[in-house]
Amino acid sequence: MRLKKWICLSAASMLLAASFTATPIANAEETKTIADESIYDLLVDRYFNATGENDYNIDPTESSQFAGGDFKGITDKISVISDMGFTIVSLGSIFKTEEYDGSMVTSYTEFEPRFGTTEEFTQLIDKFNDYKISVMVDFPLTNVSEKHEWAQDSSKEQWVLGTSNSKVRWDLNNREVQKALIDEVVQFVSTYKVRGIRLTNLDIASNAFLNDIIKAIKAVDENIYVISNEESDANFDAKYYNDTNEIFRNIYKNVDIDSSEQMKYIAPGLNNGDVPVQLMIDSVNTNRFVYDVELFPPTRIKLAMASTLLLPGVPVMQYGTEIAMNGEVGPESHQVYNFRTDEELIKFIGNIQTLRNESDTLRAGEFKLIKNENGLLAFQRSSDTEKWIVVINNTGKTTRVDISEEDIGSGKEIMGMIETNVIRANDDGVYPIVIDREVVEIYQVIEKRGINIGYLILLVLAYTFFIGFILVLRRRTKRAEEK
Repeated sequence: MRLKKWICLSAASMLLAASFTATPIANAEETKTIADESIYDLLVDRYFNATGENDYNIDPTESSQFAGGDFKGITDKISVISDMGFTIVSLGSIFKTEEYDGSMVTSYTEFEPRFGTTEEFTQLIDKFNDYKISVMVDFPLTNVSEKHEWAQDSSKEQWVLGTSNSKVRWDLNNREVQKALIDEVVQFVSTYKVRGIRLTNLDIASNAFLNDIIKAIKAVDENIYVISNEESDANFDAKYYNDTNEIFRNIYKNVDIDSSEQMKYIAPGLNNGDVPVQLMIDSVNTNRFVYDVELFPPTRIKLAMASTLLLPGVPVMQYGTEIAMNGEVGPESHQVYNFRTDEELIKFIGNIQTLRNESDTLRAGEFKLIKNENGLLAFQRSSDTEKWIVVINNTGKTTRVDISEEDIGSGKEIMGMIETNVIRANDDGVYPIVIDREVVEIYQVIEKRGINIGYLILLVLAYTFFIGFILVLRRRTKRAEEK
């Protein structure tokens, strides 16, 4: 039986190796801009509770209370994020807070003790760096807790513009407030080797003030990304638009929906200096995408996520999307992560990200829209070394997309990287791409191949092994009968 198993495995391995004949993907250079990144957005408290030593007044059964997630828990479960290919993990606000989601900050210098210690945060950064993943942290400019240490300082009364719902608004036009906030964020990025800062709660902050903060952060390290989750004309590394996630949500919640708005904020000339747009289907401040879908959620997520990952921009995915997490905005949408769910979506996202991370062209190549009509999206990414075609069929029927030989050149083939099908030009010089309903395919344009001699040789060897096994088996059977 051991011989039989060895022969079968050997034959199968050779056939598999011989069948994978796509042109090698051009190696990606070291990440240089935020357009090369993809962001996984999570709340520390909702991920994984690795130690009970910091579980102060937690109640995992009550959605509005702290659940116990901590820095060590994220560090322990880093493989999930790594397997999906994300290059940045955004942790939300990690400062001392009265609310699990960091929305009631009481300090800009102390970490929330339920999340962990400064040493554990440093270890988290180091561990992520080992996996070639960077860390981004939220820094709220205002709307902090009325128990914030500054609000308790009588000498800073003039810093407070007003108080509502137990939250304090700083006067962001006050020069002292501006200097204090800049000093705090500079101290943070000087102490901890984070790769990004997301400024939140911009309120009345002027572009001039925001640009001063950005300039100060980059003076510490010019490679630190600075973004926001609010619309602004300041010099952020990536733009944010309030209706981006609504556009993507509405298109992919069902099939055959008008998709004309999908290209509204897409900046195809990223290598020409265009500022990329954050692309997302939901955020920690919205309903979950699944909350709005009208058909089978995993399929909806695949199509929607493929569009955010492959269109020009910066993909941002909220934690739990990969396990089809549901819920209305607020605590219901911030469920504790379930690590025992099916991994189909994790693998799907990881497969796409593997291609994206390994190909400069797929991330930042020249963009050409082929078709965008009622859920059918097809586009091309090209460079001097590679050419890719992406087709996302969010329609209710099998659809054909014709690619002209003039568009990709003669003597080429189009190979699907997910289904590994090969498309050749017909007699009219057209490459007919036929794609099933509700399916994503990423095609690489490769040189046309003749007869695969290597494949045929291995095929002959495989059959030789199989015939040899049959002969050996017959001899053993005959000897057993003779005995």
